[in-house]
Amino acid sequence: MSDLRSPIARARGLGTARDGTHHWWIQRVTAVALVPLTIWFAISLIRVAPEGQAAAKAWLASPVTMVALILAIVAGFWHAVLGVQVVIEDYVHAKGWRIGLDMAVKFIAVGLAVAGVVAILRIGFGG
Repeated sequence: MSDLRSPIARARGLGTARDGTHHWWIQRVTAVALVPLTIWFAISLIRVAPEGQAAAKAWLASPVTMVALILAIVAGFWHAVLGVQVVIEDYVHAKGWRIGLDMAVKFIAVGLAVAGVVAILRIGFGG
């Protein structure tokens, strides 16, 4: 088997980070998961919204609804983080900025996802 790396890359031991396939695969899995969750959410909102706030709270209190919404939030933010990470890697060339922006995006996404899950649980459990 021939080595396709340049002589300098062989000398430095540089090669693939072996992370690209995993990143690509998770991005696709979250996208596929979001399709039915988004369709379900849109149809549910169309059906529940005209009935008022009490009906929306009752809908949200259902365990199936709570689980589906939490899955949608987690998959949505995970998918978004992966997408923004690719944009940062492609367009931000300064290593310090790239690391800082990547960390900021992840912290913001985790914070918003936790806030969303807490809101769902508080409303669902009557808080």
